[in-house]
Amino acid sequence: MIKVGITGSLASGKTTASKILSFKRGPLFSADKAVKDLYKNKIFKLQISKKFGIQNNNQLKKTLKKLIFKNITNLKKLEKIVHPLVRKKMKKFSLKNKNKRILFYEIPLLIESKLMKHFNIIIFIKSRKNLRLKRFKLKRGDKKLFSLLDNQQMSERKKIKFCDYVVVNEKNLKSLKKRLLIIISKYE
Repeated sequence: MIKVGITGSLASGKTTASKILSFKRGPLFSADKAVKDLYKNKIFKLQISKKFGIQNNNQLKKTLKKLIFKNITNLKKLEKIVHPLVRKKMKKFSLKNKNKRILFYEIPLLIESKLMKHFNIIIFIKSRKNLRLKRFKLKRGDKKLFSLLDNQQMSERKKIKFCDYVVVNEKNLKSLKKRLLIIISKYE
């Protein structure tokens, strides 16, 4: 079984790249989707509310965002709860699909979380910061949140050292697809 890790900086195009790579090739695990699913879980919401002293968890994400802006250590506290749960879901995904020839994993913090040993191939999706900010804003993000989250990540230069391939995603979808298909064709 070949495990392909897809990573990159905030709003670099990891999700798009992951969908292109996995299409009709193998199952895709998305760490972002796993996190989104956690926020729909009542037990998780209660755990987070309790940990951060949040009374009304109907606006949980909004309240957490405010707490993180107030004190960046709150992001680390949140990650200590979220990351192990996402890893558990990732392991479950791997076991469920153990008979597949190729598996894809979209993990934004793959390098920061030191998960490199779990993958045969790691592809880094790279984009200029101003383009990433533009994409982030299109998804209803704001500049302040982008800067805060982007500054918490390891530099692209450092992350790239751990990757097998770097795909620059600054042109169009056709260009991205072409580059990705050249890479994945070596493993099909």
